Amino acid sequence: MPKQKIVYLVANGDLRLSANQNCWEEQAKMEKELSKVLLTLGGKIKRAHKYKPTEKHGFISSQREGMDVFATIDRYAPLIIAEAVWQYSHHLLAGLISHRGPILTVANWSGTWPGLVGMLNLNGSLTKAGVKYSTLWSENFSKDKSFHENLKTWLEKGEVIHATRHVKKYSGRKTPNRLKILSRKMVTDLDREKVIMGVFDEGCMGMYNAVIPDELLFPLSVYKEQLSQSALYAEMQTVTAAEADEIYKFLVDRGFNFHFGKKEAKDLTKSQVLQQCKMYIAACRIGDRFGCEAIGIQYQQGLKDLCPASDLVEGMLNSSDRPPVKNAQGKIIKKGETYPHFNEVDECCGLDAILTKRVHRALKQPTETTLHDLRWGDWDQSGTTKDYVWVFLISGSAPVEHHVGGWKGSHGYRQPAMYFPLGGSTLHGIAKPGEIVWSRIFIEDDKLKMDIGRAKVIELPEEETQRRLDETTPQWPIMHAVTYGVTRDQMMARHKANHINVAYAKTAEQADNCLYAKADLAAQLGIEVFICGSTAKKKTL
Repeated sequence: MPKQKIVYLVANGDLRLSANQNCWEEQAKMEKELSKVLLTLGGKIKRAHKYKPTEKHGFISSQREGMDVFATIDRYAPLIIAEAVWQYSHHLLAGLISHRGPILTVANWSGTWPGLVGMLNLNGSLTKAGVKYSTLWSENFSKDKSFHENLKTWLEKGEVIHATRHVKKYSGRKTPNRLKILSRKMVTDLDREKVIMGVFDEGCMGMYNAVIPDELLFPLSVYKEQLSQSALYAEMQTVTAAEADEIYKFLVDRGFNFHFGKKEAKDLTKSQVLQQCKMYIAACRIGDRFGCEAIGIQYQQGLKDLCPASDLVEGMLNSSDRPPVKNAQGKIIKKGETYPHFNEVDECCGLDAILTKRVHRALKQPTETTLHDLRWGDWDQSGTTKDYVWVFLISGSAPVEHHVGGWKGSHGYRQPAMYFPLGGSTLHGIAKPGEIVWSRIFIEDDKLKMDIGRAKVIELPEEETQRRLDETTPQWPIMHAVTYGVTRDQMMARHKANHINVAYAKTAEQADNCLYAKADLAAQLGIEVFICGSTAKKKTL
């Protein structure tokens, strides 16, 4: 009997103990299934770090711990990073950058915990760092023959290559001349005016892929204002109770549905929301003071221990119909327009939002934009459509203009305590049917690149929507998305991030125009652009 090949396994986790403890059961189940499959293929898993009984989980939970674990691993051995949960990529980067053996990232195809999201973040981070890796995913490790074949290929050859025929480098040949003229004008405007992107602390949750080096932004005429979350919290203390009440009254008058309880530890309370109203005012005023065109609040480490979540704040900022806030001169800040916010300080999404707003405003299309997690996907169990339907889901920062019923169709639930100890309201809603442009800016080979494509948002029956929410995080806003000309596996093989930017257009034709205009703008700014998939009419973009 041939000797089995030893494969080291690493399980990276959250920095938050509560999240690691809650998610461990799903991770352990995944590892057990993966180990069984690998045994049938001639491999044997050797876990590189032990279960921690005092902490009640077996995840790597800090950068130092990750370095210590990798110090014990043979640098030339095959290595699997198995993820059924959200993970902080920087815990592993030092070890993976130094590793010389084949690396495989693996996720279970499940919405239970954001394992797919975690793996995509790690993939994007490795891409930015220039680390060679392969990646696999499966809904059922034991029965998925394609997964077995790919895993065997990796075991034998140290590499798996996925087909990405849906990706074409942008040439500009199909872009109408009027849109090229429009994008050239926007480039001229950017060069003359310059843009400031306000960053309330970088590196949220170890998202190395979400930090753009300043020198890559300079040629685009985009500059960062490095702000501090402590300054945001300090500014919140200057906001009066009366001002917070005005914001709250705006939301109630618009018909927003708060779901309040009495216990701070597990329920949403009005006091939590009023703190969020203060944060909204503070963010607007600081952004205005520094002349920021878009802002990103990290919220996590630090701020999460001081005040409720920022997601309701972020959703308000991304909406055109949002509560008015006056600056020190008594002028309403960005009256009647969005104040683009990039969730979790994902600067790639922030840059994307800046470009999107300019393009959509010029083309008289909706300017509201947000990012979603590429959380999960499934076939429609109700039979409404035969298309594969993605679950785009984020922690609450979607604008109400994206939701069925706007403010009246949106709900505020308490954020899950495992992530958000001090609570705060989400901005939950079901995304309305319509045509969207999706995109992602990422970093590869020390260059800014953009993937961009088209999709539609569809309506699903209430029961099917609820099933999908129950499979993920039901307090958060959800989008039922069908990508044009991009299959599930093609998206996973190509996408270099946990996040995906989305923006609506009024018609399919206008959405195509928005795509071409944004692609051309990005290309003229020096971003390498790739068109993914097709139009709604199945024509190659």
